[in-house]
Amino acid sequence: MTVFHRNETKNPLPAALHGGVIAIGNFDGVHRGHQSVLDRALVEAHALGVPALVLTFEPHPRAIFRPDEPVFRLTPAPLKARILEGMGFAAVIEYPFDRSFSQMSAHDFIRDVLMDWLKAGHVVTGFDFHFGKGREGGPAFLMKAGTDNGFGVTLVDAYRDENADVISSSRVRSLLVEGDVAQAAGLLGYRYTVEAEVIGGKRLGRTLGYPTANMRLDPGVCLRNGIYAVRFRRADGSLHDAVASFGRRPTVTSDGEALLETFLFDFSGDLYGEIASVSFFGHLRDELKFDGLDPLIVQMKQDDAEARALLSGVTPLSGIDMGLCF
Repeated sequence: MTVFHRNETKNPLPAALHGGVIAIGNFDGVHRGHQSVLDRALVEAHALGVPALVLTFEPHPRAIFRPDEPVFRLTPAPLKARILEGMGFAAVIEYPFDRSFSQMSAHDFIRDVLMDWLKAGHVVTGFDFHFGKGREGGPAFLMKAGTDNGFGVTLVDAYRDENADVISSSRVRSLLVEGDVAQAAGLLGYRYTVEAEVIGGKRLGRTLGYPTANMRLDPGVCLRNGIYAVRFRRADGSLHDAVASFGRRPTVTSDGEALLETFLFDFSGDLYGEIASVSFFGHLRDELKFDGLDPLIVQMKQDDAEARALLSGVTPLSGIDMGLCF
């Protein structure tokens, strides 16, 4: 995936991307609501015969204004770019969000970013998109700017689920905090997925007959601690059904850091150092403290069987799900 960042020299885009359709938004989670905006941008680009691009902002604004409160990112930048590539976008522009950018006027955003740098031919965004210092730029401002500067504007209405409730990133986060990965998948349109490096551990799982691939997730991840049926994607693209534990391992430690520990079914090999992804299909139970290792092993065998049974009957939810999990 081609990802562009604006630096001090403005890092000009290749001429082949000029005049494209630009989908603008943070798009954390790339959920079904976001997909309605993104799909519209792809349709417009196809109709105009121009490239489709995404303009997003990194890091998350809260990381700048409230750095002591980790942000629960549903899709960190690399994963988000991979999803957008799978949808068919030609490039992602990750504009650096900092305090200086937060003070940019709406007029300057139109002139410096959309016109001078991106040379936008058409802009697609949500109906409530605001930009510029103090959120001074809104839908009406954007529409007029398009008319004045010669680019088209499409505003997409809020996307609602089957119960007529608006789909939002905050709704997805709330479900994941509760461990309800199944309902979260319904809002995302694909299974919630994390990516991280496989790191070394104490190898206790190996002595118990359940060697695990251990991953340290971003501190902002607030997924409920517990046991999950998952699929594990290696760096080479190969997929493995698995069962995973996310938490602090209370049976074997009293002050451990939160880790994602994944046992791959019918697999042997060295995964250390790989950047892998794990997609969550179902929550099996909460994390528990057992009275010794023997009852823990008994429960692990039951978790293994339940995860295998759950994963045996799943089907992809969408093209994104197919790309990440199948």
